[in-house]
Amino acid sequence: MKPTDLRFTRTHEWVYVDGDVATIGVSRFAVDQLTDLIVIDLPEVGRKLSEGKSFGEIESVKAVSDLYSPIDGEVIEVNRAVAADVQILAQDPYEKGWLIKAKIADPAQVEKMLDHDAYQKAIAEESH
Repeated sequence: MKPTDLRFTRTHEWVYVDGDVATIGVSRFAVDQLTDLIVIDLPEVGRKLSEGKSFGEIESVKAVSDLYSPIDGEVIEVNRAVAADVQILAQDPYEKGWLIKAKIADPAQVEKMLDHDAYQKAIAEESH
């Protein structure tokens, strides 16, 4: 997955859509801001997701941060490798470091997200 093929939220989650399934992760920017990841708490398969609501937490030496769902849907797969070793996320947030896969309830929600260029602009503004 190339970042240019993803959609992003202002809370730094990304989405890759394949049919009616969304693969969800967090951006390199978010990982770099958190620094030194310690542990991640991911939901169980079958959990219902609501757009903008927390579906888990990621803990770093700096803080505990919520992970926010970019869509309404249902978790159909969890990346157990990342749950067992959060350093996978730190090393590769876009390929091996995806977090969950979910069945999309409303495809229009994805269309409202930022494309790569708009996300880059948003994080540049946030950094100042």
